[in-house]
Amino acid sequence: MSAPPHPEYEVVIGLEVHAQLRTRSKLFSPAPVTYGLPPNHAVHPICLALPGTLPVLNAGAVELAIRVALASHCELQPRSVFARKNYFYPDLPKGYQISQYEEPIATGGWLDVRVDADARRRVRLTRIHMEEDAGKLIHDAAIAGGGTHVDLNRAGVPLLEIVSEPDLRSPAEAAAYLRALRSLLRYVEASDADMERGNFRCDANVSLRRHGESRLGTRTELKNLNSFRFVEAALEAEIRRQARLLGEGGRVVQATLHFDPASGRTRVLRLKENADDYRYFPDPDLVPLVLSDAQIESVRRSLPELADARCERFVREHGLAEEDARLLCESRALADFFEAARARHGDADVAKWIRRDVLHALGEHGLEIEASKLAPEALADLVNAVTHGRVTAQSARALVPELVLSGGDPLRLVRERGLEAVSDTSALEAAVDAVLREHASHVERLRAGEEKVRNFLIGQVMKRTGGKADPAALRRVLAQRLGEEAP
Repeated sequence: MSAPPHPEYEVVIGLEVHAQLRTRSKLFSPAPVTYGLPPNHAVHPICLALPGTLPVLNAGAVELAIRVALASHCELQPRSVFARKNYFYPDLPKGYQISQYEEPIATGGWLDVRVDADARRRVRLTRIHMEEDAGKLIHDAAIAGGGTHVDLNRAGVPLLEIVSEPDLRSPAEAAAYLRALRSLLRYVEASDADMERGNFRCDANVSLRRHGESRLGTRTELKNLNSFRFVEAALEAEIRRQARLLGEGGRVVQATLHFDPASGRTRVLRLKENADDYRYFPDPDLVPLVLSDAQIESVRRSLPELADARCERFVREHGLAEEDARLLCESRALADFFEAARARHGDADVAKWIRRDVLHALGEHGLEIEASKLAPEALADLVNAVTHGRVTAQSARALVPELVLSGGDPLRLVRERGLEAVSDTSALEAAVDAVLREHASHVERLRAGEEKVRNFLIGQVMKRTGGKADPAALRRVLAQRLGEEAP
């Protein structure tokens, strides 16, 4: 289990995650959900709150919310109510946000989170509810007229707010929980959960109490954290601030905070409002949302195999180590990629290539597997070529980054670039003889029992053949030349 992050205080963290649902239109209007359009080009009279317009609930968003609730073991409520959250939103023309409050679509639930190799934590969920997003304020003096401008493209985009119980005890656990939640959202295809595009955002509530105490301390809320790194850094900064304040005899004031990554410090945005400050009341323009048992069961049947079950199957059916299976199952797309490659190659060895070479190449370029141009069938063909001695592992591995970025047929690349493995006996014998002559002292050391010298000699032959010598054939020729029994 990971060590407590502070020697004097127990850290208590709860997270509120806003995930943008993967719909074509907004939650209450037919305006498109899109990214990258010029400001105010994805709006509708409902988004603009023009007189006489009425909201109409997006049925697709409801289905996605049900998928997430079922996958996270929540209890779906047969009746839920949309409410008006009255708060000054300069980027919501209505002047209020439509959300769910007293009667959300789902309650309870939990996620099992793997913190590290030795630690798992079950994080309980308080609730899941639906709401609309606000727009965006643009502060840019370069814009004609200066001042602040409003972009309503995002206003009304469907969000799912997922609220955890205060079960997390360190910034590392918080980041692990967010990764697990993002994976779940993507598995059930409810959200792209792309933090860079702002469709997976987190508010973190944190408080401190002395070890052994049961009463919660006064919490503060860190708003709009949009990367795993920032979540950990912001929580660490706030933990330091609260611990210093309490250590000096001060008290923590409930407030909403902003984290500044440049300075690594938090600052107060406003004193925290409570729920009654928002003056929630049921939206008179929307009838209660009623879910039938048949509707819920229909969605349940459509759910894919989830990460934990798939990981267990990979260990059982494909003989993978648990660590490898978990790595592959963190992403549904990566797990699909593995199974497609495995079906063509017929050996679980393809998992090693994904873990060692494909993921490394993706990481070098900041890509997810979905953005890779490498087809799983192409990776399988490359691994097959290595297995059957048509190309060396060294040459094949050198092709993986190019295939990830540009795709293509690896066998064609091997032929065009002359990368076929050298297995011709006469060519290998000539290369081995030359190396043995040039490194006679190493040969004597090998004959004297220094077995590690063998790898040096093999490396020299590989260098002489441009890395194209077939390893099995090379070992046979080397053994013959040394008067040993062929391996």
